[in-house]
Amino acid sequence: MSGGVDSSVVAALAAQSGAETIGVTLQLYDHGSAVKRAGACCAGQDIRDAWAVADRLGIAHYVFDHESRFRESVIDHFADEYMAGRTPIPCVRCNMGVKFTDLFRLAKELGADCLATGHYVRRVIGPDGAQLHRAFDPARDQSYFLFATTQPQLDYLRFPLGDLPKPQVRKIAMQLGLIVANKPDSQDICFVPDGDYASVVRKIRPEADQGGDIIHIDGRHLGEHKGLIHYTVGQRKGLELGGQPAPLYVIRLNAEQRQVIVGPRAALAVCRAKITEGNWLANVEGRTISAKVRSMAKPVPARMEGEWLRFDAPEYGVAPGQAAVFYDGDRVLGGGWIAETEAAPLGLVAA
Repeated sequence: MSGGVDSSVVAALAAQSGAETIGVTLQLYDHGSAVKRAGACCAGQDIRDAWAVADRLGIAHYVFDHESRFRESVIDHFADEYMAGRTPIPCVRCNMGVKFTDLFRLAKELGADCLATGHYVRRVIGPDGAQLHRAFDPARDQSYFLFATTQPQLDYLRFPLGDLPKPQVRKIAMQLGLIVANKPDSQDICFVPDGDYASVVRKIRPEADQGGDIIHIDGRHLGEHKGLIHYTVGQRKGLELGGQPAPLYVIRLNAEQRQVIVGPRAALAVCRAKITEGNWLANVEGRTISAKVRSMAKPVPARMEGEWLRFDAPEYGVAPGQAAVFYDGDRVLGGGWIAETEAAPLGLVAA
């Protein structure tokens, strides 16, 4: 129970089913500093909201302090990835570690038969067991962020909201008189509520503001940048390179030499990406799949060849540090982390 409307409605649905229901909240921030942080979760007022919902439902509610674990496994990793010139997705790392791994252990210790969450995905029973599918509401689907869910975890998990549109979830909350019925959804990354990623990294790694050179892919020196943490692959705005004959984009980041490499959009085209730390919920080797390489990107046809994901057509904005998630229709087949990319031959790239 994060203190939001989604997990609160899940708790209510579980209690209404007649099952013994226990609400669990992980405190991920310092109580005092996080009480008034808008857009955060799992801290301060959100914990109080979770307690109030549990009290209204008449269920037990426990809060476990995981601040140190969250800082080490999620926030520090987030900063290190930016320092290495990669673009991290802390929400996936949080689900992989603090939320699912740690919550699983807690749920097992409490003797629970299953663990229910407010994520918008569907758990479908297939011929070989539980499968992970996209949510009914595509605007709310969170399957990209849950690709690292293992089969044993999927067997134990339940996602009651996967078949519901968000307005219906809020309607249920209102009908039950839950104080979070109209509570705004969390925005951005929970520990970066104002969207200023650079300031978070700077606090953890003070050296993050070291500048360097902006280099064109043809070798020309175009200017200076203010620190790698301000840039990501595919970025166009913020380069501050006036007088160029054509728009320039960030093509890659060279962390060792603190260089931002820029070029025309065509140079962003990638023919394949190396995938590491794969988690597989079905066999993907050699078969045609749909691959999603950014949370807001549309899945595109591709094929796994060993540790490399080969795109049927050049794909743009593929950034190391992001996740590649594989689908067969609505079913999640698994995924992994993009470690490196290979540029598409210029003859294959559309202008």
